[in-house]
Amino acid sequence: METPGSQSSLHRANLERVVRAVRLAGSLTQAEIARATGLSAATVSNIVRELKDGGTVEVTPTSAGGRRARSVSLSGDVGIVIGVDFGHEHLRVAVGNLAHQVLAEEAEPLDVDASWADGFGRAEALVNRLIEDIGVGRDKVIGVGLGVPGPIDVESGTLGSTAILPGWAGINPRQELSRRLGVPVYVDNDANLGALGELVWGSGRGVKDLAYIKVASGVGAGLVINGQIYRGPGGTAGEIGHITLDESGPVCRCGNRGCLETFAAARYVLPLLQPSHGPDLTMERVVELGQEGDPGCRRVIADVGRHIGSGVAHLCNLLNPSRVILGGNLAESGELVIAPIRESVSRYAIPSAARQLTVLTGSLGERAEVLGALALVLSEMGDGTVLGGSVPSLGALSPLAG
Repeated sequence: METPGSQSSLHRANLERVVRAVRLAGSLTQAEIARATGLSAATVSNIVRELKDGGTVEVTPTSAGGRRARSVSLSGDVGIVIGVDFGHEHLRVAVGNLAHQVLAEEAEPLDVDASWADGFGRAEALVNRLIEDIGVGRDKVIGVGLGVPGPIDVESGTLGSTAILPGWAGINPRQELSRRLGVPVYVDNDANLGALGELVWGSGRGVKDLAYIKVASGVGAGLVINGQIYRGPGGTAGEIGHITLDESGPVCRCGNRGCLETFAAARYVLPLLQPSHGPDLTMERVVELGQEGDPGCRRVIADVGRHIGSGVAHLCNLLNPSRVILGGNLAESGELVIAPIRESVSRYAIPSAARQLTVLTGSLGERAEVLGALALVLSEMGDGTVLGGSVPSLGALSPLAG
C-alpha cells in the first residue's frame, strides 16, 4: 500500500501533475511541463519516458524559441470526451480526444423549449451516431460536458430559473443525460462554456481574467478569474443581463424593469424592426442587413452595443477584466457593435479599468459553447482516469455535478 510521503505516493503525485498539465494545455514541451509543474527537467524527462512507454502520452519533435524540442500530448488512444450544447433553437454535439483535437462535430435545429424529453432523446441519438462514425468504442468515453441555456442551481442540480426553460422545470440535466449515456456528465450554463471555449481555443488564449458576453435570446456572462470559471456560491454569477439600466423600462422575465436584457436580447430587439422588415426577421438577418448598410438595422445594432457597453462598464468597475469577448449572433456584426460597446465603456467605466480592457468578438462563433463543453470535461476529469485509476463518483465531479 502507498503511504503519504512514500516514494511510490510521491511518484504517483508527480505523474498526475504532469498528466494534468498536459491535459489542460493540450500539448506542452518538456520545458513547459517543468515550468508548469515545478518539477526538475530530469524528473519531467523520466516521467514523460515512463508515460510514453505505457501508451499514455505521445511525443513528437517540434521547436521552441528556435531550438529543437519535444511536444508532449495525451495519446489519442487513452479516451475521448464529448460536448453537448443545448441552445434555444439548436443542438450541437462534438467529440474530441485528450490532445484537444475535435474528431467529429454536428449540429441540428431543435426547439429546446418544446420538450426536454425530445431534447435529451435527440442528444443521445446524435452522441451515439458520432461515436459510431469515428469508430471508437463506448468504453473509451471518459465523460460528457453539457451546456444548457440557463443558470444551474448548485444544490439541486436543476435549472435555477423556470422562466428561461419552463418546460424543464424540476429536471436535473446532468442526471438525465448520465442515465441515458452511462458515463459521468459535467454541466454548466452556456455563457460559462462559451468563456471556457474561447479561453482554451479562441480569443481568450493566454488571458487569465476575462468575461464572455453571450447575447442571444437572453444576455449572460461567463467570468474567468485567475484562469478559472467563477460561478459564485449559488452558480448564478455572470447574470449581467439583469443589471438595471432603466427602472421605468420594460418588464423583464425576471420580474424587474429595465434590465439590460430588455434592451439587448433578440426577443426585445426584433419587434423594433419587424414593422418595417417583416414578421419573420431574425437576428442573423439583422446582422446581415446591417453589414449591407441598412440604416434601421445599423441603428439598432449600435443601440444594443451601447447598452451592452453599459453592462460591461459595470463589470470593469467591479472585476477589472483584461478582456471582454462578445459571443452570440450579434458578434457577427463586428465593429458595428464592438465600437459602441467601447464607447460606452470609455464613458462609464473607471478610466484605469477602461484603458486596460480589450473588447473583441469571439473567434469560435457558434462553436464556442460546445468546445467549452469539451474543455469542461478536460478540466474536471480526474487524472486517475488517464493513469488507470478509478473514475470519480458522479457526486464528486465539480460544484455543478449536482
